[in-house]
Amino acid sequence: MSAPAPSPLAVVDAEPLPRQDEVLTDAALAFVAELHRRFTPRRDELLARRARRRAEIARTSTLDFLPETAAVRADDSWRVAPAPAALNDRRVEITGPTDRKMTINALNSGARVWLADFEDASSPTWENVVLGQLNLIDAHARRIDFTDPVSGKSYALGPAHGLATVVTRPRGWHLNERHLQLDGTPVPGALVDFGLYFFHNAQRLIDLGKGPYFYLPKTESHLEARLWNDVFVFAQDYVGIPQGTVRATVLIETITAAYEMEEILYELRDHASGLNAGRWDYLFSIVKNFRDGGAEFVLPDRNAVTMTAPFMRAYTELLVRTCHKRGAHAIGGMAAFIPSRRDAEVNKVAFEKVRADKDREAHDGFDGSWVAHPDLVPIAMASFDAVLGERPHQKERLREDVSVAAGDLIAIDTLDAVPTYEGLRNAVAVGIRYIEAWLRGLGAVAIFNLMEDAATAEISRSQIWQWINAGVVFENGERATAELARRVAAEELAAIRAGTGDEAFASGQWQQAHDLLLQVALDEDYADFLTLPAYERLD
Repeated sequence: MSAPAPSPLAVVDAEPLPRQDEVLTDAALAFVAELHRRFTPRRDELLARRARRRAEIARTSTLDFLPETAAVRADDSWRVAPAPAALNDRRVEITGPTDRKMTINALNSGARVWLADFEDASSPTWENVVLGQLNLIDAHARRIDFTDPVSGKSYALGPAHGLATVVTRPRGWHLNERHLQLDGTPVPGALVDFGLYFFHNAQRLIDLGKGPYFYLPKTESHLEARLWNDVFVFAQDYVGIPQGTVRATVLIETITAAYEMEEILYELRDHASGLNAGRWDYLFSIVKNFRDGGAEFVLPDRNAVTMTAPFMRAYTELLVRTCHKRGAHAIGGMAAFIPSRRDAEVNKVAFEKVRADKDREAHDGFDGSWVAHPDLVPIAMASFDAVLGERPHQKERLREDVSVAAGDLIAIDTLDAVPTYEGLRNAVAVGIRYIEAWLRGLGAVAIFNLMEDAATAEISRSQIWQWINAGVVFENGERATAELARRVAAEELAAIRAGTGDEAFASGQWQQAHDLLLQVALDEDYADFLTLPAYERLD
């Protein structure tokens, strides 16, 4: 008697989308279902492990390099696999969501890599999840174009040799996709995003001389990297492509991962291509993990924590040294400035800051860096061209001068800056504005001339929470309290209503955004990710 056929994935509570059948094919859904069966139980165990580790940090207020993996760090013989040609020169990478216009503009931007984002720069509406995959399929098949319905401007791909290499970022392990379920259980969003992209594009990308390349977000340990590696091994066997075709760059954007960089590369070594330094999520992770560690862990205003802060320099220099020791690319942080079409002086000042930041990264040994807008590509390119010349990277710079002790990574109290009342106002203003856009399906939002994403909202609400719970007193004599946060939020909401008009205000999600920000900033029980309660409110 034959075994019963495995249950199929069910699409739940989702209106049909145009051309969705090209993405949600029976074969693709069977692949995602198999990923779910094999790997979701381990995902669940690792999420539980995160909670146990966070409880241990709360008890000890410290972190250290792992004694149980000391042999991996001490073994100088191992290296990650050599970079494929399409990922050997990564001097400038542009980031952004996978909507149709952005897909074309990013590929045409002149950047070497496009981070095609299903994570922090994308609000995970069902439309964004499915049509984003469709846009990538169309892009790789060169059948993508777009006409702006407002301006009438048309967009099309340039010559193939000038297009950026696509590196896709799936959602983090913590997020589920409620619209795809197996026997009533939602599939992790990470497996949905990875699975659909890999299944539809892996062979086509190989035929184009590239491959299925990924950024891995929110990783907290080498065990989570091991899980991803096992996913890659299974997936490559499933579709019949050579092992090592998949390449992954891991974002070191959690404080716990900063203590396991070598181990993360080791677990992924046949599939690893580099590590990236992500600033806002990294600060958010510090607040989240050390939120009850006392005054020494209180961060000042987010814009006062630059990459030159001692604990941030320890993190970035250790990342460069680790990557180059193991033959991996070290990719720098985001230049988030959005150029103004009306204020040349604002642009001049901001461009100089971007140039200085990219010069610093290039001289520190990074092999590339991120920008959020095509206008910043030439600026970042010039910084890296000046250091690299014709070389594709600078992995030969081993940075053996760098020595980072465990305590250096969490020496927050080396900062001179302190929280300010204006910092509180800015956190509230950015938080409300970003969450409102996210609830409408927009994940990358220009706010006050900066491209903001979910990481921005996370650090904003985390700082409000931390300042209140630490009893911070601002320079104007006011103490950070829940009442003060509510007052500032009410004033901000009133200012938004006055600025937009009653009709536009009513048609938005402003009240919901205000309420959600206060919920995640004021609740005594700190939510691990604001996107979890936000997802419950997402249409």
